Amino acid sequence: MLYMYLLLFLSIAISTLAQVFIKIRYNQYSEIKNSKGITGVEVAQEILKKNGLEKVYVVETQGYLSDHFDPTANVVRLSSDVFHGNSIAAASIAAHECGHAIQHKEGYGPMKIRSSLVPMVNLCSKLGYVAILIGVMVNIAQIYLVGIVLLASMLLFQFVTLPVEFDASKRGLVNLDKCHLLTDSERKGASKVLVAAALTYVASLITTLLEIARLLLSVMGDRD
Repeated sequence: MLYMYLLLFLSIAISTLAQVFIKIRYNQYSEIKNSKGITGVEVAQEILKKNGLEKVYVVETQGYLSDHFDPTANVVRLSSDVFHGNSIAAASIAAHECGHAIQHKEGYGPMKIRSSLVPMVNLCSKLGYVAILIGVMVNIAQIYLVGIVLLASMLLFQFVTLPVEFDASKRGLVNLDKCHLLTDSERKGASKVLVAAALTYVASLITTLLEIARLLLSVMGDRD
């Protein structure tokens, strides 16, 4: 049983460390204003214009680091701190979300695959937890294993998410250079923010992998 608690501890620790790391990086570069004094919304509008995406609107949304591109509404949503902020962090996050808008325009393969997986993954994850609960209640290992297989769909989704997020950051940094929005030293800071953000997706993948391993070991232990 010790290994079960060890896997659970590792899962929680990795997820927590990733979140702490992005908050530290984000807060660090939120305190450093970019030399042009340009806000997140202005960065986004400039990059979108440069890429022929004037019809993609930039709007403010609530929440902390809740920034995202909404392809159904054709909108880049920026959290208040990023929307109004003129820091290096705000510029980097805004550029990253515009990277997603550019991916959508170009029909970037991994992004299309990820979008198509969303309904299936949502359904499988819900059914997976239900199957695991039923398997435990009726003590039937086969039902429990079906639940684990269904939950494994999340691994596929998170695996596909990695190239989407890394590519969006790469596009964002390229466009910050192309539009001359940050100095060389400021761009290095923006890169650090985006690397920290990308690591949260890596941490999510590892955490899910550890959780599935823990569930598998649990049912194997019960059989023994």
